[in-house]
Amino acid sequence: MAARVVVIGAGPAGARAAAALVEAGVRPVVIDEGRRDGGQIYRRQPEGFRRSYTALYGTEADRARHLHETFDGLRPHIDYLPETLVWNIRDGAVHLANAQGASSVAFDALLVCTGATDRLMPVPGWQHAGTYSLGGAQVALKSQGCAVGARTVMLGTGPLLYLLAAQYVKAGATVAAVLDTSPASARLRALPQLLAKPGVLLKGAALLRSLRAAGVPLHRGVTPVRIDGDAELGVRGVHVNLAHGTALHVETDAVAMGFHLRPETQVADLAGCAFDFDDALGQWVPCIDTDGRSSVPGVYLAGDGARVRGADAAESAGRLAALAAMRDLGVTPKFDDSAKLRDALARFTRFAAGLRTAFPWPAQHARQLPDDTVVCRCEGITAGQLRQVTLQAGATEANRAKAFSRVGMGRCQGRFCAHAGAEVMADALGVPVSAVGRLRGQAPVKPLPVALAPAPACAEHASTGAADAVHTTATETA
Repeated sequence: MAARVVVIGAGPAGARAAAALVEAGVRPVVIDEGRRDGGQIYRRQPEGFRRSYTALYGTEADRARHLHETFDGLRPHIDYLPETLVWNIRDGAVHLANAQGASSVAFDALLVCTGATDRLMPVPGWQHAGTYSLGGAQVALKSQGCAVGARTVMLGTGPLLYLLAAQYVKAGATVAAVLDTSPASARLRALPQLLAKPGVLLKGAALLRSLRAAGVPLHRGVTPVRIDGDAELGVRGVHVNLAHGTALHVETDAVAMGFHLRPETQVADLAGCAFDFDDALGQWVPCIDTDGRSSVPGVYLAGDGARVRGADAAESAGRLAALAAMRDLGVTPKFDDSAKLRDALARFTRFAAGLRTAFPWPAQHARQLPDDTVVCRCEGITAGQLRQVTLQAGATEANRAKAFSRVGMGRCQGRFCAHAGAEVMADALGVPVSAVGRLRGQAPVKPLPVALAPAPACAEHASTGAADAVHTTATETA
């Protein structure tokens, strides 16, 4: 009987994994939440839109086109399920929900290529309407052809901060300022590692030149103070302190925030994969070997969903994981270039380490958040409430704090608040952030309409998080 291989995600990692499988005569099932392939970085524009590849993807236009054309060629040889949510994994099957209803697909090998999401740090006032993640602001541009505001401030740190600003400028949108929390000196310290990929480094320099040429104010080493706004009008301005201490106020009607990226690991968690704390990243990541094997036999992790190393690295990691899966299944790959792929990933890993140095996660900011700062936007939980349950109610572990305060119980299931919440707890307790633990994934990983959730599965997984997610959706659609 032919091996049953499932690929979750149709971005750079998933597309290259599927291509490697098809090359060896395996017909995989490819499941993706998006309407079309490409992932976030190479997100395709909707049908009927006619923007050129250069306009959409800039310096990455050729890579985007090649990936799209590769996937188009795979379509007759794969079972493709777009606009489909993988909401649980159990008993050797992925459990799905889409417009046709709920279903499941059994697998012998599972390749999880779920990509990354923004890593967010709360700022007082970030709950006001008009505050978006950098990724969300990029989706608006790519998928709807619009900016999130008339005067948008980009706030945070990481390569996406500058990439998105350049994309907005190129599209004719107004970028009021780019406010980077990382000091300029960090770039110099990171330079030896960044030289592992000189071509990528040059592209970053080109982005900076384009922003300066457009007259966009660029400030590094800033400390966010607050986002002004109100419930009626939303965001009205941003206050920061500059590197030398001077206060700066920027008028704006939209803020796009992000502090580099974090792997989207909920699916790997539901698959039972082991995690380890990465001190350099300051976050929990799934354990994998050099080829992408997880701690669970038959489950492979590739791309930014395992390690954030960029789209080029994700393509290599996706193919490498597919080759490993085929060898483990006794399938002979048509062309096995695993050694070359491992070498390429080693260079990307050095470059990614340089990015961490150049754009550090501002953990100290989380520790200094005022008590009235909202940490969990879904549930409206403040830093003060989190400190209270930590110190007074004895909730010294992340999941216990979730049970006591509802932090991380909302629609995002902790994707946006878990990291900063752990920093707040660790500071209050005087322990390393790793000692606080991590929020465990719950099924469904995202809210499901009640009509699509099979009753036995919902009953079996009726943890607080799962019940809350289903209840939220039912309430909103009633």
